[in-house]
Amino acid sequence: MDIPREVEVVVIGAGQAGLSAAFHLRRGGYEPERDFVVLDGSPAPGGAWQFRWPSLTYGKVHGMHALPGMELTGADPQRPSSEVVAGYFADYERAFGLRVRRPVRVRSVREGDGGRLRVETSAGSWSARALINATGTWDRPFWPRYPGQETFRGRQLHTARYAGPKEFAGERVIVVGGGASGTQHLLEIAPYAAATTWVTRRPPVFREGPFDEEAGRAAVALVEERVRRGLPPRSVVSVTGLPLNDAIRAGLDSGVLDRLPMFDRITPDGVRWDDGREQPADVILWATGFRPVIGHLAPLGLREAGGGIRVEGTRAVADPRVHLVGYGPSASTIGANRAGRAAVRDIRRLLAEEGEPAAA
Repeated sequence: MDIPREVEVVVIGAGQAGLSAAFHLRRGGYEPERDFVVLDGSPAPGGAWQFRWPSLTYGKVHGMHALPGMELTGADPQRPSSEVVAGYFADYERAFGLRVRRPVRVRSVREGDGGRLRVETSAGSWSARALINATGTWDRPFWPRYPGQETFRGRQLHTARYAGPKEFAGERVIVVGGGASGTQHLLEIAPYAAATTWVTRRPPVFREGPFDEEAGRAAVALVEERVRRGLPPRSVVSVTGLPLNDAIRAGLDSGVLDRLPMFDRITPDGVRWDDGREQPADVILWATGFRPVIGHLAPLGLREAGGGIRVEGTRAVADPRVHLVGYGPSASTIGANRAGRAAVRDIRRLLAEEGEPAAA
């Protein structure tokens, strides 16, 4: 019989959001393994960063914020970001003694005994008074479906499996998706490919000028409004537009970023629009984003009719024991840091209200 190990808080995920939450738990007097545990499904430290493609060097990364309590200094901008950030996360875990358990796959979170949550995993079960879900989106790439997709004789892959531009040398490549990753991959692939085509559902919006604090707050507010209504969150990038930087300008000037509307079907040799136009292709690269990894929370019945989890701050409205960090408006490095702190603050208040000490 699997007897669950008891802790005050279980943190699921050890990316930016999970490590931030663990830091604030530790600073609040919670001891790793005794009072809280961090469970991570990845084989090594680094969160989703460890899976980034080698040509994404640290110098190309925009908006990477340090974890709370420890700066990332002296990083070589020419090193792959996967190495730099994974090394930084590993150092961070050691510095604060967070004792992350990995690889541990969380299978389900359900109602347990005595008002506790039961967390069932590949490494046994835990019983907790509160849960911080920081699972991000990397493990759930989104693949849209189009008629004829299964007939395509070429190669289809999602950006989650992108290994670098050289694998597309001499090929005709269609890149699908209007976000930052779509443009970044397209600009990187174009010098190697025989031909590239950019296809998006909506016309891209390019943002000129600096992205200041006021614009950031406005963008976050739009995402927050969706999660308050229980709708699936959109990314912050989707409401900010694409920055019109030098690389984007060069892509527009050269024609690489000439955009076509979304095709209507996939054929064995490419794609076709309903007006009869066809575009031959050897590869379709789906830069269509990711969805939150929250399936393990299904037994708690948190989803609203709109398909998302209604969240106030970081707290799931349907169950105040559950907090989601790195979800919706906190799905950025700085947002994850703030969300980790906010979640721990609310959890300490909740546990104190139950009449028991929040930490020994």
